[in-house]
Amino acid sequence: MKLSNLFQRLNKSRSLLSEGLGRLIGLTSESPIDLAALESLLLAADLGVAVVDPILARVRAVLDAPTARGEAARDRVREVVRAALLEQLAPCQAPLKIEAAKPYVIMLVGVNGSGKTTTAAKLAERFQREGRRVVLGAADTFRAAAVEQLQVWGARIGAEVIAQPVGSGAGAKGGADPAAVAFDAVQAGLARGADVVCLDTAGRLHTKSNLMEELKKIVRVIGKALPGAPHERLLVIDATVGQNGLAQARHFHDAVGVTGLAVTKLDGTAKGGILVAIARELKVPIRYIGVGETADDLVDFNAEQFVEALLGKS
Repeated sequence: MKLSNLFQRLNKSRSLLSEGLGRLIGLTSESPIDLAALESLLLAADLGVAVVDPILARVRAVLDAPTARGEAARDRVREVVRAALLEQLAPCQAPLKIEAAKPYVIMLVGVNGSGKTTTAAKLAERFQREGRRVVLGAADTFRAAAVEQLQVWGARIGAEVIAQPVGSGAGAKGGADPAAVAFDAVQAGLARGADVVCLDTAGRLHTKSNLMEELKKIVRVIGKALPGAPHERLLVIDATVGQNGLAQARHFHDAVGVTGLAVTKLDGTAKGGILVAIARELKVPIRYIGVGETADDLVDFNAEQFVEALLGKS
């Protein structure tokens, strides 16, 4: 995605951070920078205390320097914030490489409403465009609409969807067993010579231990179908939930060993800083960010472009 488009999609977060930062540090004003207001601004963007405190310490050091005067000092403050964000995000820039296995099995996990089904479909469309054969596994057997949604996407892009009738088997509330669906999808991927198998799973509260145990079971069953799979355990997080996304990331990481993140709905929130907070704590690769409704709006994460879109040009 072009940087100009990313600027537009992250407008809410940029308006908060860039415009707020501009008001605080100004361009020509000689009045002191309000550090308390700067702290409130950064926290409002959901950067989190663990990220904000070191930034404030660096800003204080800049302002305490004998040469800290006027516009030069204010430019330096903006650069301190920019550098601190990049420092946290750059190590997490790691595009997904699917050449390591065939089929490469991607298991999507996350809470209800995070955008897993849509993300699975968008990934499938992306891979299909690249000339790769994709099998989709409708392992969200808890929600009939998820199965139907995935089937509609599959028909549209020409990807096979493996599903069981909702209401059969021994899954949650009488639905099909999600582990069985996942197993069948991986087996189908092997049989069809697929390049990628994308497995959608049911949304689950990260605080419910029984549901997290079910997720672990799915991982084990996938490994029986294909040793070493799932190769990617992709946690899908809705950016609009803010700091709760960090709690989600902790629990899912503890349960299944998250190997990558897809952060969705960044176009609809001013809390884009949550990406920085998660990156700092988990140091898990950020694979994709979602900034809109279409498949093209699920883009590879680029740390420099993301920070530029958040803060605007110096």
